[in-house]
Amino acid sequence: MAAPLAYSLIATDLDGTLLRGDDTLSDWSRAALERATAAGAQHLVVTGRPAPRVRPLLDDLGGRGLAVCGQGAQVYDAGAQRLLFSVTLDRELAETALGKIEAEVGQVYAAVDQDGVHGLTLIEPGYQMPHPTLPAVRVERRDDLWCEPISKVLLRHHTLSDDELATVARDVVGSLATVTMSGPGTVELQPCGVTKATGLALAAGFLGLSPSGAIAFGDMPNDIPMFDWAAHGVAMANAHPELKAVADEITTSNEDDGIAVVLERLFPAAIPRPAAAGQGLAARGPQ
Repeated sequence: MAAPLAYSLIATDLDGTLLRGDDTLSDWSRAALERATAAGAQHLVVTGRPAPRVRPLLDDLGGRGLAVCGQGAQVYDAGAQRLLFSVTLDRELAETALGKIEAEVGQVYAAVDQDGVHGLTLIEPGYQMPHPTLPAVRVERRDDLWCEPISKVLLRHHTLSDDELATVARDVVGSLATVTMSGPGTVELQPCGVTKATGLALAAGFLGLSPSGAIAFGDMPNDIPMFDWAAHGVAMANAHPELKAVADEITTSNEDDGIAVVLERLFPAAIPRPAAAGQGLAARGPQ
């Protein structure tokens, strides 16, 4: 009789977690995930990137399953290339939230991720993309950001740190939106109540899986709800202190294949480390 799985669901963030800083997936991490899924575990990408920025990576992984995108606002079916679930951020709520934040800290620079499998990332004048490999379209004025339904707003400030901006935003936005910090230069507003945990719970429900069999990997405060939901949360060595404080375990960094280190222990039947360490598969610009 086969031994029971250590975990039936493996939930991984992308940036700063599964992917290296150059947007590549190492051969060892790929082999570790393939071994775990061959043993019967389900791998779910759970990311702040919207579905259009995740599709190329899922294609590279050979994934035909589900992915949680947009901080939980979207559940994407890679096989059918469609959204099983999506929720949008109301334009008036977004504009009101931005106004409240700017009343406290002065001008902020904004971008939006449009809803849908072909949605664009739009950036207003002055906004600098924190992740230069991701495509974006610059618009002439803020009003142009709202030309189509959006899943979230991304914010930057010219002097405040991410932690400072996120703290102010949470204080003044209230129930207008959920405020998250998902990476360097990435403070976000998304629909109220939407988190990675709500999206992950929905996707797990589609798959008939429960939190008791889930292990989650992440690096930023937006992964805290996912850690709260899963049975076991693993923070990367490069993770934000807030996430490390609630993690059940801390592994090595994303650059040092921290996910593979843990999966090799949990699914020990030989996950070969590649002979040419450091050679990886280009993710080709997902979020």
